[in-house]
Amino acid sequence: MIAQRAGTTALRRVAGKPNAFFTANVSRLGRTQTLSTTQTRLVATQKLTADDETALLAKQRLHRPVSPHLDVYDKQQTWFGGSIWMRFTGAAFSGSLYTFSAAYLVAPLAGWHLESASLAAAFGALPFVAKGALKFLAAWPFAFHAVNGVRHLLFDYGVGFGRRTIVKTGWYVWGASMVGGLYLAFFL
Repeated sequence: MIAQRAGTTALRRVAGKPNAFFTANVSRLGRTQTLSTTQTRLVATQKLTADDETALLAKQRLHRPVSPHLDVYDKQQTWFGGSIWMRFTGAAFSGSLYTFSAAYLVAPLAGWHLESASLAAAFGALPFVAKGALKFLAAWPFAFHAVNGVRHLLFDYGVGFGRRTIVKTGWYVWGASMVGGLYLAFFL
C-alpha cells in the first residue's frame, strides 16, 4: 500500500512539474503547450428556484417518448402467441395459492373444513365429467405455463425471433398445452 502511494505521488509530481528530460522528449513528439495539473470544466451549473425546476421538468417531459397503448401490439404475437397468457397463468397460480393459503388459515376460525380428507371426499362425490373439468381447469394453466416457459427461455437465448417462427411456436405451445392439460386431467 505504501509503495502504491509512493508511486502515485511520484507520478503526480512528474506530471505536475516535469523536468527537462521529460519536456525535451515530449517536445520532440509534437507537444505545443506545457503540461498542467489543472482541470477545465466545460459545463457550468447554476442554482434554480423551485418554480424553475418544475418548468424545466415539464419541458423535458414534452420530449420524452410516450409508451404505446396495447392497441399497437400485434395480437398474434402478444395475445394469442402466449406472452400475455404466460402472465395470466402465473397470476392465476400465485393468486390461487395466496387465496387458498389465507382460507386454510381462516378455516378453523370460520368453521370451514378445508382439510385434505374433506377436500378429497368432496371431490370424490362429483361426477366423472365434473372431476375432469375441474382437473383440466387446474392442469391446463400448469401445462401452458410450463411449455411456454421453455419457449420464453429459448427467447432469452435469442432463439426463435423470426416472425414466422414466433407464430408457429405460439400454435405449438397452445396445442401442446391442450394435449398436456387433457392428459393430466384424464389420465393422471
